[in-house]
Amino acid sequence: MEDKKETKNEEDDEDYVIDFTTSSAISKVGIKFLVLYLPIFWFSGLIVGVFWYQYMWFAINTNYLIWWIIEILCIPFFILGAVYIFIMASVFFSKLLLILINLIHKPKEGVFLAQWGDQDFEFWCLRTELKKLVLWFMNNSPVPLADILGFRWFGLKLDFSSHLYDSWCDLEYVKFGRKVLVGQGVTLMGSMVVGKYLIIKKVYLDDYVVLGGHATVAPGTIIGKETILGAFGVTNYNQVLEPGWVYLGVPPRKIKPNKYAEMRRDILIKKEVDDEKKYEIEHEVNIDDDKKDLV
Repeated sequence: MEDKKETKNEEDDEDYVIDFTTSSAISKVGIKFLVLYLPIFWFSGLIVGVFWYQYMWFAINTNYLIWWIIEILCIPFFILGAVYIFIMASVFFSKLLLILINLIHKPKEGVFLAQWGDQDFEFWCLRTELKKLVLWFMNNSPVPLADILGFRWFGLKLDFSSHLYDSWCDLEYVKFGRKVLVGQGVTLMGSMVVGKYLIIKKVYLDDYVVLGGHATVAPGTIIGKETILGAFGVTNYNQVLEPGWVYLGVPPRKIKPNKYAEMRRDILIKKEVDDEKKYEIEHEVNIDDDKKDLV
């Protein structure tokens, strides 16, 4: 009886074991999904081959010494160009394949069993594995804004006023407001595996949100306007961080109001340090009426 009781307790404990499986590290993805990269790399390599064929054909058929010298000097640029042609072609073909996969099984929010046989879990793994490698190319590119272009191409809703500094962000069910600053090493998860369950829930970051370095945002998190989440903070599932506050800790708790949040942009605050006075001056903001909702 004692052995049976211990076994039952162990099984119950397994249901609550936290497995931080995210889009950047999937431990349960099978090798079969790696087959997806074969056609992507094949067609991408084919385009690079055509590029090099044209280059070599021109090099062989030229009869002028000056062109030979120019071609030799430009070899490093052609190699760099071939690398980026391969990356962009991989991103393009990955997007086409992702559209086909989403037509077969549309992504949806919810809590699903994280086990083989569950279609939502299997297609989630398929989508994540498909996007992971090509987005790694874009995220580590020295070209400015290449990471944001890659994230936008795969469905992340953000504009060019926001910044992602060497961070990882899920591409499904994550939406940014304007001028969001995401610190180095931050993980934004629209989906995660907890024990035996896959959780997929929308994450929303409102305008002027700041996430400190190595913070982790769980699925379902809503962060209000002009709120700061401190470094190494980890939000709970479905947690709501109120607008205009500074949050710290695991899970995050209110520390103090964000005094730098100016909810009324038409008021200037001036201080006279010597006289220890502070006063406000109201002024008219020169913004078109149809654009005031964007401020």
